[in-house]
Amino acid sequence: MSAERSDAVSEPGTAGPQAAEAQPVPAQRTATTGRPAGTGAAEAPKERASAFLSLSRVMIVAFLRDRTAVFFVLVFPLMFLLLFGTLLKGAGSPHAKVAQVGAVQVLDAVQGEGRAELEKVLTITRTDDAADALAKVRKGDLDAVVQQGPDGKVELRFSAADQVRAGSVQGIVNSVVQQANQAATGRPAAFTLEAAQVEDNSLKPIQFLTPGLLGWAVATGAVFGASLTLVSWRQKKVLRRLRLAPVSAGSIILSRLSVSILTALTQTTVFLLVATTPYFGLKLTGDWWLIVPLVVCATVAFMSIGLLAGSLAKTEEAANGVSQIIVLPMSFLSGSFFPMDDAPAWLRTISDVLPLKHLVTASQSVLTRGGGLSDALPTMGGLLLFAAVLTAIASRFFRWEDA
Repeated sequence: MSAERSDAVSEPGTAGPQAAEAQPVPAQRTATTGRPAGTGAAEAPKERASAFLSLSRVMIVAFLRDRTAVFFVLVFPLMFLLLFGTLLKGAGSPHAKVAQVGAVQVLDAVQGEGRAELEKVLTITRTDDAADALAKVRKGDLDAVVQQGPDGKVELRFSAADQVRAGSVQGIVNSVVQQANQAATGRPAAFTLEAAQVEDNSLKPIQFLTPGLLGWAVATGAVFGASLTLVSWRQKKVLRRLRLAPVSAGSIILSRLSVSILTALTQTTVFLLVATTPYFGLKLTGDWWLIVPLVVCATVAFMSIGLLAGSLAKTEEAANGVSQIIVLPMSFLSGSFFPMDDAPAWLRTISDVLPLKHLVTASQSVLTRGGGLSDALPTMGGLLLFAAVLTAIASRFFRWEDA
């Protein structure tokens, strides 16, 4: 197609009579398909496939050329995985720092192998200044203070600022006191407790970090990719040209969806390759391959959020702001960074209706908890239903051009 004809098609009504005479008359397009009249039905699938492949190729090339987009979609989420994975790599039972004021009989009596086991979980520092030790607990320099009271009473003072360490210290000291009582009476305990975690003893924090951070990365890429692309194309009149071209709206959406899915699967591959290295030690369990259809369904769901944001926003700055307002709170409320078990009931209620919460939960199940199809299918169905509803809403606000 010549440049003159291209201009005539893209700007209808601007060409004069001379241009009309100089150029061949374009074939009339049908009202329903927008394709030249007389085109055979057999050519329609070829045209749709060609348009889809061309648009997809353009989107992929544009994405790869945008170094900022590549960084924030692929590299930035991986940096979080590396950071948290490294910081928590050696995390295990909380190790507490305790000050022992003066002589404490139950602690001093623990010797030999028992002492070695105790020092694995407690760092005991001896001091004679109780007031100074309590001040250090309040400042956070120590986790607790232990001292011997009257009548054999063991006094434990701790800070409630760290509930995990406080609970750990109480449990350890209580265990030591109970063992001392048993040794003093010379009678065996009537009942014993054997405690063990349900997971494998080699379980590491990376087992929980990977599904959560992966869900956040997939959500961020899909939402921002759809919203910013839609607004940018509208502002640059690309949507207007596509509307006048023999390209259906379905081809445009399908190509954008395919690029988003390809990006999400790339994120998933990179995350799993890094997390399963010997350094981090992620162990895949159950039907872990179900993460692939989960990520695909999640991409569709989060892309629908991006379509709604892009339909409502008029500028790229506004689209970026709307997407941030949606993605960031959803990430924190969905357990991507930390569990919501101790959150208030009303926050957990909000969390339960967010699609990212269900993606993270299902991903944890199939990747690290031995889950299978029964764990993934309900989530996939819910994500697709969410996408259908939100896409229908977004279509009501969609505009080809700025008003």
